[in-house]
Amino acid sequence: MDLWAITKRVAFYALVIFIVVVAVFPFYYAILTSFKSGTDLFRVTYLPTSFSLDNYSAVLNVGDFPRNVLNSVFVAAVTVLLALFLAITASFALSRVRFRGRGIILMTILAVSMFPQIAVLAGLFEVIRFLGIYNTPWALIFSYTIFTLPFTVWVLTTFMRDLPIEIEEAAIVDGATPWVIITKVFMPLMWPALVTTGLLAFIGAWNEFLFALTFTSSNATRTVPVAIALLSGGTQHEIPWGAIMAASVIVTVPLVILVLIFQRKIISGLTAGGVKG
Repeated sequence: MDLWAITKRVAFYALVIFIVVVAVFPFYYAILTSFKSGTDLFRVTYLPTSFSLDNYSAVLNVGDFPRNVLNSVFVAAVTVLLALFLAITASFALSRVRFRGRGIILMTILAVSMFPQIAVLAGLFEVIRFLGIYNTPWALIFSYTIFTLPFTVWVLTTFMRDLPIEIEEAAIVDGATPWVIITKVFMPLMWPALVTTGLLAFIGAWNEFLFALTFTSSNATRTVPVAIALLSGGTQHEIPWGAIMAASVIVTVPLVILVLIFQRKIISGLTAGGVKG
């Protein structure tokens, strides 16, 4: 192996290590800080120097943080179920049913996903007040589903469009209805796309802050991003960095575990439809 090839390989691995360190270091430092207490919080160290569970105890035993975590789980889970149900039926119609204007509808769906949240915040707030669901989990589920649907519909439509038409024709010959074709024929083949869109929808709903701050007003209905932002110390001038880091670790670890478990499905789903033939 010549010198130029060795140099390229070394440079490549050095770049990979740099990217990994930059990506992982904030989470590592948050974990490190979450186990500090007292004056250790203000000492900059990059290796563990103390181990205390006081911050975790304070987060879990004081206030409504456990309730906020349950709120986030409920809101994110229901959002995923609703988004996938609506996206699967919509993608079947857009990929398998021939009708005029199908391409325009797909482009409109993609265009809707480009609107920033702040642009529709006022109008969406009025709709939520009109429906009488302000300061309830359903306000967040309603708004999250609206912003999740464009992505899920687009990915599932692309994936379903590439499934062999012979499978659907065989099911029709056997007397299968469209609902049976969707649930019994297509869904078992769409697990990579379903896992990808479902997990990304879950992460989006779990981490969303603007709608959660605007559409809820009590601690009992808030989700974890807002709960973490509103954590307060012993006085109005104290910022509880230890508790904030502990709370951040608590809500981040489940997402990391989910991504590690389904990483192969995620890659398969994201590359679905990228290669023809």
